[in-house]
Amino acid sequence: MRVRAVTIGWTVEWREGKIANAAEIARVPERIRDHFAQVGIELQTVRLATQPFPAVVAPEEVTTYARALCAAAEAAGYDYVSMGPAGPEQRAWASSIVPALVENETLFAAVSVTTDDDRVALPAVEAAGRVISELARRTAGGFGNLRFAALALCPPGIPFFPAAYHDGGEVALSVAWEVADEALAAVTGAQSLGEAERRLEDRLSQVAERLWAVVEALASLLGARPLGIDCSLAPYPDETRSVAAAFERLGLQPFGAPGTLAVAASITSVLQRLQVQRTGFCGLMLPVLEDARLGALAQAGQLQFSTLLVASAVCGVGLDVIPLPGETTAAQLSGLVLDVATLATRLKKPLLARLMPIPDLQPGEAVRFDFSFFAPAAVVPLAGATPQQWFTSEPGQNTGEDKL
Repeated sequence: MRVRAVTIGWTVEWREGKIANAAEIARVPERIRDHFAQVGIELQTVRLATQPFPAVVAPEEVTTYARALCAAAEAAGYDYVSMGPAGPEQRAWASSIVPALVENETLFAAVSVTTDDDRVALPAVEAAGRVISELARRTAGGFGNLRFAALALCPPGIPFFPAAYHDGGEVALSVAWEVADEALAAVTGAQSLGEAERRLEDRLSQVAERLWAVVEALASLLGARPLGIDCSLAPYPDETRSVAAAFERLGLQPFGAPGTLAVAASITSVLQRLQVQRTGFCGLMLPVLEDARLGALAQAGQLQFSTLLVASAVCGVGLDVIPLPGETTAAQLSGLVLDVATLATRLKKPLLARLMPIPDLQPGEAVRFDFSFFAPAAVVPLAGATPQQWFTSEPGQNTGEDKL
């Protein structure tokens, strides 16, 4: 077991073009790292998440604010910082995301594409697709899209980036664990789905209880609100820490074979039964570029886009770090965001779309980034066209008035 991230939620005070309360976050990362070193748990990153940036600055101030926020976070020792999402009606702020992310390589941001009454905001969907398309063109290899997502029904307090943002209250603390290796070991040798589920729950319950005790002690040390653990099953780009490999240990060959959805639902049910304070997604994560087995399947031409989307209905976070053809249009990207947002609103669950068009690459071509959290993969084919006119409606035009 490792900890992918400890995320500190913090309310920024912006006065006269400067961050006025940066002293509040000084030395916090150092204390967090010392705490985990003392208890013998590997900690990968310490992250900072603020309240949504439109609540802090006007659209024309966003790039200045982003620069100051990243400087303050770096000085304090944070690895990454999220300035939160622009809301579904805040298109002027959404337009400022691209230059802010292009300039600041440790910055994350998002656009929320759902309304407070759980409907899909089509103008926000269009804005998200446009941001993804622009980031693909303006960052090397399209890598900037690692740091942007379209959010659907995502609440504050999620420790995973780019979904993380703060509720605006007192300092808070949330934790994202990494236990794919524990899951892989637990299900290996199971003779049935029921046995695998029991073994997985037993093992992860032990790990969760140990980690929660550490988190509570850390929150007390920092004087922060402990929001909980995001118990999502997140992979790392190594076969021994692959979520897709856990499916195949149960006999599915390959991942995506009939029965994949049942396994996804079974694992997710275990994660959501763990008896610790939980926050965030608490689901199964299938990020193509972060999972060594998914990357290998993409290289072999055996990974279907539809499998990943359907799996979102019963498990994970949505469509995450999927390498797409460089020629993917903004309208196609908006269409994918719309599908994810529709699933989220129909099923009343948080999902995101983090899509990565790779400039100049075609379906099936190899994708490799010099980034420790990414595995080798290949561009996943995307067929068909989405009509741009779907997304040219006036602000306030939303889907979802009818209910299932």
